[in-house]
Amino acid sequence: MAEKTIPILPCQTLKPVLDFYTALGFEVTFQQKSPNPYAVVERGGIQLEFFGRRKYDPAVSFSTCYVVTDDVDTLYESFRSGLKAAYGKIPTRGLPRIGQLRDMSYGMRQFLMTDPGGNCIRVGKQISEDQHHQPAPRETFARALHMATLFADSKDDPEGAAKILDRVLALTDEQPTAVQRVQLLKLRADIAERLQDTP
Repeated sequence: MAEKTIPILPCQTLKPVLDFYTALGFEVTFQQKSPNPYAVVERGGIQLEFFGRRKYDPAVSFSTCYVVTDDVDTLYESFRSGLKAAYGKIPTRGLPRIGQLRDMSYGMRQFLMTDPGGNCIRVGKQISEDQHHQPAPRETFARALHMATLFADSKDDPEGAAKILDRVLALTDEQPTAVQRVQLLKLRADIAERLQDTP
């Protein structure tokens, strides 16, 4: 048996979504305007389908899918290059956006990108046989870094990650090591950029 799963994702209008995926190196293999807006994009073994709804709000979308690849690093660099060429910069906040490539505690090396339709596409490679979340470290600063990374790059909740980091960076009774401080501040700066929080 040879089954295949194809996500069908919502958007308000097709054009910005199709332009986004074309910039990533996808080919539009099907498009229709009536009886309902519908399109298909493909790149290698990845196929995504989209339908348009006028009353749909991309800013509150919960749509997501996971693309598993054996070469996440190459896809990441290719997608970033395509976005920079199309948008003049690599979008890291708002819609569309692409996040950082990270090794996650549940055995995946992944990045998240969100298209103009608000659909979060998770792209990753399995790097461990154990796909369960690893226990959070007990040490205060290692635990905060672990949890903030999950919030930012798995849950796609940069606000929650910022709260975790701000709380632990404000501690006065404990201090992180120099390496931990750099890691915490680097992640906080990344999240601040995503949230357009310059201060």
